[in-house]
Amino acid sequence: MKRIFFLFVVLAAATPASAELLIESGEWTAYKEKDSAGTVCFISSEPTKDQGAYKKRGDIFAIVTHRPQENTVNEVSFQAGYTYKKGVDASAKIDSKKSFKLFTQGEGAWTYDKKSDEAMVAAMKGGTTMVAKGTSSRGTKTTDTYSLKGFTKALRAAAKACGIK
Repeated sequence: MKRIFFLFVVLAAATPASAELLIESGEWTAYKEKDSAGTVCFISSEPTKDQGAYKKRGDIFAIVTHRPQENTVNEVSFQAGYTYKKGVDASAKIDSKKSFKLFTQGEGAWTYDKKSDEAMVAAMKGGTTMVAKGTSSRGTKTTDTYSLKGFTKALRAAAKACGIK
């Protein structure tokens, strides 16, 4: 439940008025935010291509978050722009090679554990394209394609801002 609340806080923080813009690199942007819980650093990107037979869809993001006060580093999450179908996993694939299963709740999707977060971030650093797939509560299947251009540079900036080595 903590991850879901945080995802919405991060997305709200992504506005220029409330978060410090650290760097824009390729398709990725790094931010730093301070709140009552401490410092939060994150990078985000919108898909370069989104597909699905939907009529209306909200904001779509891939996000990697650092919350040093909670010992959280490289937490990968997705904001779908719709409510995911209950009990149905989403997925992400880097360069048609490395696949990751994601659990879903509400409009968010996450890897299942820290080990998967680290493996996914490592694949993203070496990759060029990431494709995320999900199913909405109405059964609509979506495919979102993200460029990984600028990912590593943005991630480094967020890590440095949060004092992560």
